Amino acid sequence: MSTRGLTAVVLAAGEGTRLRPLTSNRPKPMLPAATKPILEHVFDQLIDSGITNITVVVGYGRNRVQAHFGPTYRNVPLTYVTQEKQLGTGHALLAAESSVDGPCLVVYGDQLVDSRLIEDVATTHDANPGSVATLGLVQQSDVTGYGGVILDKDGRISDLVEDPTDDRNYRLNAGVYVVEQDIFDAIRAAKPRTGEHSFIDGISELLESDREVRGVVSDGVWVDATYPWDLLDVSFELFEEGIVDGEGSSAVSSSATVHESAVIREPVVIDADCEIGPGAVVGPFVCLGANATVGSNAVVEHSVVDADTRIGQNATVIGCVTGVGVTVGPGTTIPGGPGDVRVGDRVFEDEDLGALLADRVHDQGGITYVPGAIVGSDTVVEAGATVRGTVSEGTEVRS
Repeated sequence: MSTRGLTAVVLAAGEGTRLRPLTSNRPKPMLPAATKPILEHVFDQLIDSGITNITVVVGYGRNRVQAHFGPTYRNVPLTYVTQEKQLGTGHALLAAESSVDGPCLVVYGDQLVDSRLIEDVATTHDANPGSVATLGLVQQSDVTGYGGVILDKDGRISDLVEDPTDDRNYRLNAGVYVVEQDIFDAIRAAKPRTGEHSFIDGISELLESDREVRGVVSDGVWVDATYPWDLLDVSFELFEEGIVDGEGSSAVSSSATVHESAVIREPVVIDADCEIGPGAVVGPFVCLGANATVGSNAVVEHSVVDADTRIGQNATVIGCVTGVGVTVGPGTTIPGGPGDVRVGDRVFEDEDLGALLADRVHDQGGITYVPGAIVGSDTVVEAGATVRGTVSEGTEVRS
């Protein structure tokens, strides 16, 4: 296989600030896609493509990553290197330089790509020995907010544009690369922007030096979670592509307890030790993390519910993302989106998010969430309250 002998470098040092407050307690690569961390899916696809050597660049929340995975994953050794300060993706790759000998595969630990895309990039690079870098591309109508690539007829890249706004025929840069050792000097040679060394600026430096940089358009899956509502899309894409169990059927752990009068509307993923009460309706497109509980006559649809979360009886939860250890009280209503969501100093209108409840939010019951509500970790919401907008962590919301 074309990936044989390649070291994969996984860039997993960033926080994911636009996904706060979920990333207040863990890095973005450890957020759930279905019921597993995004990074675990990344490792799975690397290994499925034939990779047998993985270096992980960690930084923010590195202890969470290393404690979860340890020294090996699926019998493949994991080498950890630390980016002490988050000074850009190029700086992160430089941290792994001593772990790499020869060409390497580079992927991001917070984006989902499948093994087809990885294999397409590795095969194309193998077939073009003059190339110093090969990029995986996908055809997407809108590349705004991402990297756009102009590809010549012979497969060489002529231009790389971050967040393009013109109407040229761009392919989207899917964040899968095979690079030669030249990339490290190119990153060092590229002028830092706002104090950060960008990996893409290193690729651009190679282009400006008239080195051969190629791209391959793949049919493989690419999904990115940039904002809170994207976590719903990521998990649902996994269902659609069959990357997780549950394509077209229910995937219910053998240790889960589902009452005989409960209704499961597939597709769902229900993890270990979950409990679904009498008359509850779960699904479609629901991911329940380990040890989650859905009370009697509750309804949960189109939601990603993380581990140890309790959804009370008669609650309605639609279009919701929860952190770990959340309590949704009896009779609470999360009616689903669309809603206006504030992220930092921007407001995104009509996004499909019912609510985001960060780690250990405790809702006492009978609460109404206005679509787009974001509630910070360790917040207590008193019974009967209405929650709208963004609530800071550790707040007490009174009725």
